[in-house]
Amino acid sequence: MVAKTRIIKFVLVAAALLAAGQGYAQNELRNTFFKEADAAKAAAEAAEAKLLAPRSYERGLKEYTDAETALERGRNIETVRSNAADAAEYFKTAAEKAQIAKTSLALALKSRQDAANARAPQLSAEIWAQAQRKFAEAIRLLERGDLKGSERRKIEATTLYRDAELVAIKEQYLSETRRLLQDADRARVGRYAPVTLGRAKQLLADAERELNENRYDTDLPRSLAVQANYEAKHAIYLSEIVRKVRDKDLTAEQIVLQWEDSLRQISGVADVVPDMQSGPDNLTAELVAYFENQRNELQALQEESAENAIRIADMEEEMRSLDARLGGATEERAALIQRLEAQARVKQQFEQVEKMFTSEEARVFRQGNNVILRLVGLNFDSGASQIKPENFDLLAKVEKAVDVFPRSELIIEGHTDSFGGDDLNQKLSQERAESVQQYMINAMRIPTYRLIATGYGETRPVASNETDAGRARNRRIDIVIKPNLDAT
Repeated sequence: MVAKTRIIKFVLVAAALLAAGQGYAQNELRNTFFKEADAAKAAAEAAEAKLLAPRSYERGLKEYTDAETALERGRNIETVRSNAADAAEYFKTAAEKAQIAKTSLALALKSRQDAANARAPQLSAEIWAQAQRKFAEAIRLLERGDLKGSERRKIEATTLYRDAELVAIKEQYLSETRRLLQDADRARVGRYAPVTLGRAKQLLADAERELNENRYDTDLPRSLAVQANYEAKHAIYLSEIVRKVRDKDLTAEQIVLQWEDSLRQISGVADVVPDMQSGPDNLTAELVAYFENQRNELQALQEESAENAIRIADMEEEMRSLDARLGGATEERAALIQRLEAQARVKQQFEQVEKMFTSEEARVFRQGNNVILRLVGLNFDSGASQIKPENFDLLAKVEKAVDVFPRSELIIEGHTDSFGGDDLNQKLSQERAESVQQYMINAMRIPTYRLIATGYGETRPVASNETDAGRARNRRIDIVIKPNLDAT
């Protein structure tokens, strides 16, 4: 029995050694025969041959698989070598054809990528599938050497990809608006609020037109769609009110009283007497003036708080430094006092300049020691940078403000809203800043070395670009006055 067990163990060990030897031999053969095929396969995949030269790539893959199968089954070595060599040739051909396809089909490939980025496979699946079929046909014909046929399919595929991209972009930005308008039509909103609903439909049409003309600048279409959504929802709300009035569930007087009650509540917060005996216009003007004044006071307090915090921190640091050193303390304390006096002088000058402008002409505020003139009354024609004669009076006030700060450095900043292309906005803001700079040189006789003109395009908004009022505030010229603290 013991002898029989030993024989079995010996057989098993011998079998394991034989298998290991065969495995090692197979690995050596694979390294020998597949080295070139592996390199060619990797190069073909790097060239995207699976997509751009599928016929040659698939042939190479078949020969490669046949070679692996022959090696695993221990078939004739010459068969393995032949299959691997054929695979390498097919992969090389596939890589070459893929490179040719990349050049020949470059436009279609770009359109395909743009459509994919816009999520066309999900949002425009039918057109995307048509484009994919045309693209595959263009590749197949090119691989067979039919250049004319491939060119025709390429053009068709490119057109379809661009159509799919546009449909997908519209779906992203306009689908909610379309749904709202469909809901409004089903609810017969147009019968009760035709003006508001018509405005919503026009805004949707404007957004669609903008996307058709420039699909890659989506700021304006998106804003128009947001406005259209608002108008559609507003129309639905108004239609409910009108329907209640028609059904005599609500009277016109009750509607007016409800709206007046809202104004009365706001007036209570503002501590304004809600006089509406002749309508809401006077009260509305009072409330607007009140909240505008509150905003200005809040900004002034924020600026003063920041300025005080900086001044206190500077003084504490200076005092600690002076207390740590005995020598030269008197001289350095005098320098600190001199700087504080200069800062106080800048504050007085700021208050003087602040009184020069109305709220329609400029906003004047501080950032540290710098004084900012936000010229809200300086307007340019759309897309233009020429200063108009009606702005000369405002610029004359700017000259007086600049004179309050002798030897100051002046930075003219141009800003735009987010509508339009980034490059165009950057260029326009720079041109407008330079236009103001040139005016200050020619008309105000300010030395060139004191002036810097910089355009920031749409990168530094001060308000939301989602509203007309916010975009108007973002389209601006800021003049930054950097006082010379040594000037007397």
